Amino acid sequence: MGFEVIPAIDVSGGRLASYSPAGPVPESAFDGDPLAAAGDYAAAGARWVHVVDLDLAFDGLARNLDVVRAIVALGVRVQASGGIRTSAHAHAAIGAGASRVVLGSGALRDEAGAFDAIAAFPGRIVVGIDVDGDRIRSRGAAGVDLPLVETLGWLVAGGAPAFLVTAVARVGSLMGPDVAAVKRVIRAGRPVIAAGGISSIEDLGALRASGASGAVVGRAALEGGLDLERALHLGLG
Repeated sequence: MGFEVIPAIDVSGGRLASYSPAGPVPESAFDGDPLAAAGDYAAAGARWVHVVDLDLAFDGLARNLDVVRAIVALGVRVQASGGIRTSAHAHAAIGAGASRVVLGSGALRDEAGAFDAIAAFPGRIVVGIDVDGDRIRSRGAAGVDLPLVETLGWLVAGGAPAFLVTAVARVGSLMGPDVAAVKRVIRAGRPVIAAGGISSIEDLGALRASGASGAVVGRAALEGGLDLERALHLGLG
């Protein structure tokens, strides 16, 4: 199985944005145009784009489905993320053309609801785990604070097929991934995609060596600090 390198864009109001604890912040890269960013990633060889709906994450309103549709029309697959907490949210993203949906950590306050979403879209759900030490602490409006190991236990027992592990303290920092956290989640026995702090080819290599199945790269890809084409063509994509 290959190691997927997935460049990411965050979107608010149909424009590029970045996450802050207080809410979305406008992003100047690519003149704020999410299609320009996605097109650049596709030209570099990306097969997937990770699209984070910051409006859904903070306000509970899915205002960016047209962006998903437009990116899908470019010929790349979309992994939709950001505030997806219910089967209805997942259904809307898949209806807009997303190939895969990340069920946000905020969904984990409701075990039955999380299981409903997983069961409703077999093979198309990845469970998001926002890791802060030995806790799961979600970002956005739907805050949860859960024990990591115990939560992984009931998720695996309930059929969670894969996890997206985000190192909360490293989001947007370019300080390197939290490989130790990724390894802790890998022990649960499911494929793991890593996110948070990734800035270099070396970071991606360390994650691949740890056993991760892929990585989501945000700021480093958006600002050009990572040679995305090289990452995607070194057997990492």
